[in-house]
Amino acid sequence: MQQTGPDAGMITWVYCKDLEEAARFYDDVLELPLWRDAGAARIYLAGEQALIGVCREFENRRANPEGGMITLLREDVDGWYSRLQAKGATLHGAPEKIEQFGIYSFFCEDPNGYVIEVQKFL
Repeated sequence: MQQTGPDAGMITWVYCKDLEEAARFYDDVLELPLWRDAGAARIYLAGEQALIGVCREFENRRANPEGGMITLLREDVDGWYSRLQAKGATLHGAPEKIEQFGIYSFFCEDPNGYVIEVQKFL
């Protein structure tokens, strides 16, 4: 991952009780490239300067999926939907056009209940 300065890019962290179960989802279902394995946490490449960190719960960092969402920008939304459906992902309906925002997307969730949207701008 190319960085342009000390504040380039981002990591969105999600916490889990079972790191192996969560990692299987990000590895095998979403097929995101593993950028770094830090033992108690794994960091996946979600885009050019965007990372998703999956970490075991510790201290005050607990799985808390309410009110947040990860959006993966992808051109082949239908292909992603078919692939995730075939892999048994928890899906929240088929892809649909949302005119209000000028997007085409669908939603799924990881094993800890974090909502993940796969979308493209129209």
